[in-house]
Amino acid sequence: MVRSETTTTDHQVVILGAGFSGLGMGVCLKAQGRQDFVILEKEARLGGTWRDNNYPGSACDTESHLYYFSFAPNASASEVYIGHGEILAYAQRLVDENDLARHIRYNTEVVRADWVDAASHWCLTLADGAQVTTRVFIAAWGQLNRPQRPDFPGSDSFAGVAFHSAEWRHDVSLVGKRVASIGNAASAIQYVPQVAQQAGHLEVYQRSPNWIVPRNNRPYVAHELMAFAKPATLEANRQHLFDWREGSFERMRAGSALAREQEQLAQEHLANQVADLALRERLTPTYPLGCKRILRSDDYYPALTRSNVSLVTQAIERITPEGIARADGSFSPLDVIIYGTGFETLSFQGPVEVLGRQGASLRDDWRGGARAFLGMTVTGYPNFFMLYGPNTNLGHNTVLTMIEAQIGYVLQALNALDTLDGSGRAALDVRAGVMNDYNDTVQAEFAGSAWVGDCSSWYKNAAGRVVNNWSGTVREYRDLTRQFVVDHYDVQP
Repeated sequence: MVRSETTTTDHQVVILGAGFSGLGMGVCLKAQGRQDFVILEKEARLGGTWRDNNYPGSACDTESHLYYFSFAPNASASEVYIGHGEILAYAQRLVDENDLARHIRYNTEVVRADWVDAASHWCLTLADGAQVTTRVFIAAWGQLNRPQRPDFPGSDSFAGVAFHSAEWRHDVSLVGKRVASIGNAASAIQYVPQVAQQAGHLEVYQRSPNWIVPRNNRPYVAHELMAFAKPATLEANRQHLFDWREGSFERMRAGSALAREQEQLAQEHLANQVADLALRERLTPTYPLGCKRILRSDDYYPALTRSNVSLVTQAIERITPEGIARADGSFSPLDVIIYGTGFETLSFQGPVEVLGRQGASLRDDWRGGARAFLGMTVTGYPNFFMLYGPNTNLGHNTVLTMIEAQIGYVLQALNALDTLDGSGRAALDVRAGVMNDYNDTVQAEFAGSAWVGDCSSWYKNAAGRVVNNWSGTVREYRDLTRQFVVDHYDVQP
C-alpha cells in the first residue's frame, strides 16, 4: 500500500544501488553540499557488478587510467588493465574519502516505487514492507547485474555442481574435475584460462565465435607509478587514452576502413595463437566486427589449444543428472557446469516495479524496448532519473565517462528544482515530444552501424531495436547533456 499523500517526505534524494553509478552520484551530491540523501543497496556490500563478478581472472577490459571518475583519480592502479580486486578497492575509497558510509543502507532492497502526485514525491516500498519517501528517485541499477541462465531441458536435474559465473562457487574445487563452460563471451574468456589450468578436462560450449583482439596487459613499473603520482602526468595519459578510444568509434561503422583494420588485427591475433586450421575456422566470426561486444584477451586462445580443453560447437539438447547430451547424439559426463551466459540486460529495472503518474507502469511502457530522454528521464515519471540507463552503453570507450556526464546533468536538474519552487514540491516531467524525438533520432543513427548487423547480442532486443548502446561518441553525448534545459520538461508546481 502506498503511504498517505500527506506524509512528510523522508529524503530529498534516494539512490538505488551502491555500484559505481550510485557511489559517483553520492560523491557529487556531497561535493555540491547536499546531505539529505540515502543510497539503498540490496546486498551486504558495495560494488555492483564488480562485487558479483569475482570469478577467477575477473578484470576490466578498459584501461585502468580510463576506469575512474575524473573527480576521483586513481594513480595507484598497478597495471594497464586492473582486476576486480583493485576496482573494488577504488570503490571503497570513494566511500571512505567522501564520508559516504553514513549515507548507505545495505541489505535494503527496493521492490516498488510509486509516484504520489498530490505529495509530489516517490514512495519506495522495501522487501521487508517498510517504505521510504523521496522528492527525487535516482535509479543506478546497472545493466550487468542480473545473471541469465538458459532454460535447457533437464538443467535442474544435474547431479553435479552448477553455477553462474557471477555467482562463482569459490568453495568448489575444480582440480581434476570434468568441467563445462556454457558460454564463451566476455566473462568466459577471462575465467576459461584459469579453469583450464585446474580442470582434468574442460569443455567450452560456443554458440558463435567472438572478435577477440590483443589485450597486451602488463604491470606498471616503478618509474611509471612515480610519474603517474603527478596529477598532470596521469591526466595527460588519461586524455591520450580517451582520445584514442574516441577515434576508434569509426570501427562501429559496418564496412569502414577502421572496422576492416580491426578485423585484420583480430584475425592475425587468432592466427598467431591457434595453429590448427580447423580450430581456427571454428573461432572465426561470420558477422561484422562490433555487432557483438569486441573482446580483449591474450590467454583465451592458448587455453583452447591445451590437450585438456575442447571447444564444442554442437548444440546442447538437454542436461541430464550425469552431464550434457548434444543434438548430434554425443554425450559428456560432467562434475561441474559453469554458466558463462551473461545477464538479463533489456529490462533495466529488473524486478523493481516503477509506477508513475496515474499508475502508469514503466514495465508496460517499455514493452517494445526501454527508452528514455538522454537515457535518464521518462515521460510520466516525474523527478525520476536513471544512471547508465537505456542507450547509454558504449562499444568503444569507458562507460564511466557517460555516467559522469549523467551525474552532472542530474545535479543541474536538482538545482533547477530548487529554484522552481522553494516549497520543495516542484516536479519535472520530460515532455513526450522531446523524449520521442530524441529516441527516434538515436535509432535512426544506428543505421549502418555494426550493432544492427546480423547477429544476436545483448545490445538489442528480439525485434532488433538497439536498447543498450549509445549511437555516437562520448563527446557527442557530453554536448547533449552539458546544459540542463528546463523547457524540455513540464514543470508541476
